[in-house]
Amino acid sequence: MLKTLSTLLRGASAAAAEDLADRNALLILDQQIREVAAGVEAGKRALALAMARDATEARCLADAEARLAGLEARAVAALQGGREDLAAEAAHAILALDADREAARSTRSALQTEVEALRRAHADAGRRLAALQRGRSAAQAAEAVRRLRAGRLRNTASTSTLAEAEATLARLRARQGEDSAAETALDVLDAATADATAGAVATRLGAAGFGARTSPGIADVMARLKAKAGLPAAAQAL
Repeated sequence: MLKTLSTLLRGASAAAAEDLADRNALLILDQQIREVAAGVEAGKRALALAMARDATEARCLADAEARLAGLEARAVAALQGGREDLAAEAAHAILALDADREAARSTRSALQTEVEALRRAHADAGRRLAALQRGRSAAQAAEAVRRLRAGRLRNTASTSTLAEAEATLARLRARQGEDSAAETALDVLDAATADATAGAVATRLGAAGFGARTSPGIADVMARLKAKAGLPAAAQAL
């Protein structure tokens, strides 16, 4: 059981580390590129130093060869002048100079090999760094597109909620419109009821002789009928 839990914890830790690395891949890549660039710059300085040492050894070698050539010429002249003793001394010096020349040649050969190796390494690192930088730019653009797409996917739920909110608002406005129409109808009914009530009171007052009649009574109808029958007005009064 403990072994299983330990394995589970290690797996969860590894998954968390991978997730963290994925979410911060560009930051990690930027730091790695900075470190690579620093390494390339250090390689460039090492190459420059090796080239400077090679130039120094080249000057030493040229000086040794010049001195050796001069001393050999003097030794030959001494031999030609019958001074073999001086030529022998010159031979000992020539031997030492010859050893120095060979050492300088060996040193310069090693330096030239180092310079060439550093030059190739610097050129290769420079190309790879440039490729990394181009790839980083492409990855940044792709990451921007990915985040945009992810944002669109996240906004899908918001769009759905927006549509639901708009439908709710439409229903609310419809209910408000119905309520407003109902209130208007009630106002009309209230006004009609008030008018009818006032008209009934006026009719009763007119029938009682207070004010003009608001509607014809029996006497009015009889008078109109007698007038049509050609009876005199007095008869109408009867």
